Amino acid sequence: MDFRLKVFYTVANRLSFTKASTELYISQPAVTKHIQELEELYKIKLFERNGSKIALTEAGEILLKYTANIFEIYRKIDFEMSTLLSARQGLLRLGASTTISQYVIPPLLASFHQKLKDIKVDLLNANTEQIEAALLNKQIEIGIVEGQSKNQSIKYVPFLKDELVLVCKSQHALISRKEIFVGDLKNLKFVTRERGSGTLEVIEFELKKAGLKANQLQVEMRLGSTESIKSYLLNSNCVAFMSIHAVSKELKNNELTVLDVQSLSIIRYFFIITLQGKSDALTEIFIQQITSYYNLKL
Repeated sequence: MDFRLKVFYTVANRLSFTKASTELYISQPAVTKHIQELEELYKIKLFERNGSKIALTEAGEILLKYTANIFEIYRKIDFEMSTLLSARQGLLRLGASTTISQYVIPPLLASFHQKLKDIKVDLLNANTEQIEAALLNKQIEIGIVEGQSKNQSIKYVPFLKDELVLVCKSQHALISRKEIFVGDLKNLKFVTRERGSGTLEVIEFELKKAGLKANQLQVEMRLGSTESIKSYLLNSNCVAFMSIHAVSKELKNNELTVLDVQSLSIIRYFFIITLQGKSDALTEIFIQQITSYYNLKL
């Protein structure tokens, strides 16, 4: 029964029998058989099938909610039991928004693994909006994100200071100008992140405070990753606001240049997010380790 539920949980989260088959290392017919057995057990359909696409039925949504709770309890049991044996073990499901997962968290995870080798970490990489949704749906226990929304079910704790700077390629005509004013930004071509990005949310908020609405910018392209934006900048005359953590290598190699915008400073914090209430022991250990890594006192 547990494995059937695991198959169902994987299919429900991936909405794909094929992806579930690959992830679970079983054949697609085996996946289909486990789902059919559950549907026969409960005498109700769990998925609506429309050609190659599937969607959860109302019954499927209910079963997914309880299955997530069951596996969360199992995860806590494993960790609590291993702690009694002084051998901290378990699985931590972590989510990080794009900039953080690419440029901030890898050395942190390496350090964490060296200290606690028997704790496994699964990392979900998505934008801030998607990470918050995953936390609320209990697909992850902890997230590290770039934006700060106002969801009352989520606890936000400042983690690491960041600065968003305006950058362009080093051969850009703009680098001959000593200063750029906020009003000048309306005349520049921008490449930005997609909607739902925490970085974009912070930029638009700070520009609004400076008297410039987001729809006044000329956005030439919206791209889904920081790396694609950097590559686009190197091959165009666009500019972009980017995390200083994300462009440090390109600045050092003189591939990109920071443009100083008069009276505009965009400082933000990356946030550790958990559900409101007491976190489990494994989550607390991870937060303690990562904050000490950056020598921050929360």
